[in-house]
Amino acid sequence: MSAPDVGVVIVAAGSSSRTADGELKQFKWVAGRPMLLHSLQLFQSRADVAMVVCVLPREYAGDPPPWIFQSDPERLLLSVGGRTRAESVRNGIADLPPSCGIILVHDAARPLVPMPVVDRVVDAVRAGHAAIAALPVVDTLKEVDDAGHIVRTVPRDYLWRAQTPQGFPRDVLLRAHRAATDGHYDATDDAALVERLGENVVVVRGSERAMKVTAPGDFDRAEAMHALED
Repeated sequence: MSAPDVGVVIVAAGSSSRTADGELKQFKWVAGRPMLLHSLQLFQSRADVAMVVCVLPREYAGDPPPWIFQSDPERLLLSVGGRTRAESVRNGIADLPPSCGIILVHDAARPLVPMPVVDRVVDAVRAGHAAIAALPVVDTLKEVDDAGHIVRTVPRDYLWRAQTPQGFPRDVLLRAHRAATDGHYDATDDAALVERLGENVVVVRGSERAMKVTAPGDFDRAEAMHALED
């Protein structure tokens, strides 16, 4: 087998995303483990992953919760989050070893991503593409004005819901973030930065299990999905 060449940046730097009990959302337990630990152990279970960088709020990067070391410490680095999501990702990329020719970026708020989704993203990058996990939109979409009136119905035929992980050839992602830094712009995901370069980004089939846990009710949904895993 060839040497591991995949580096993973898990974005878990949101210090304002606290739950009702004051605990950081990414540290809250769901489906038997802290949310961040699900993702960390998922990626470290892959033989092609050389390193996983967890980007944490500054106050936790130097003093992380002890459960984070329920992983492979030889393939774990902790990085400090930035002022924006893009800056946090850049900090994580900077800590990856040069041998990581493929970089995956993943949100810690998506703890239950199935391995086949990761496989599809990595396979697409190995084929030379930037790629994201996504699902087609199935609901009817309405554009609404400030008064709550429907302006129009938005055709959904070519609309997909972006998920993570998102995968990129290292040089493409580095160029995208360099351009964002030089141009002083940000984006809600890394694919948008790559798109601004004029690079093609493909979608691969995601999963409903890759839901983003944001609101209190999402924890219950995640628990229910995990219970149906088998």
